[in-house]
Amino acid sequence: MRTRRLTSEIVLAAPRDEVFGFFSDAANLEALTPEFLRFRILSPTPIEMRRGTRIDYRLSVRGLSLGWQSEITHWLPPWRFVDRQVRGPYRLWIHEHEFEERDGGTVCTDRVTWAAAGGTLVGRWLVAPDLDQVFAHRREELARRFGEAG
Repeated sequence: MRTRRLTSEIVLAAPRDEVFGFFSDAANLEALTPEFLRFRILSPTPIEMRRGTRIDYRLSVRGLSLGWQSEITHWLPPWRFVDRQVRGPYRLWIHEHEFEERDGGTVCTDRVTWAAAGGTLVGRWLVAPDLDQVFAHRREELARRFGEAG
């Protein structure tokens, strides 16, 4: 299985506690996901975020409606949390979220280790461009909500 790594970073003009608080509300994930994925949380809200929490979603990838379940595997507020796909469209999906205070703002870093279900060509030509678009949207939405520092 060929794994790939995506890293996305933005420096936000807000304190870490505020930024982490936003991420602690699973319902905000819909706001950070581009509309073309038609991403919806299926689990009843509010969701208590902690290690072991599982969240069910539905999204549409290239017109195909897919279920996804993730589990929070690490929960270290307000510094870090990690979720991994339990069921869903990827062979592997581990998403690390890190929050670092810097110069009165917060460095918000996403690191995703992933592998496409369709193999290397599907990963390179279909999935990777979509993920670049997803995380560009995420940075834009975070900048709109919190302001970009520096």
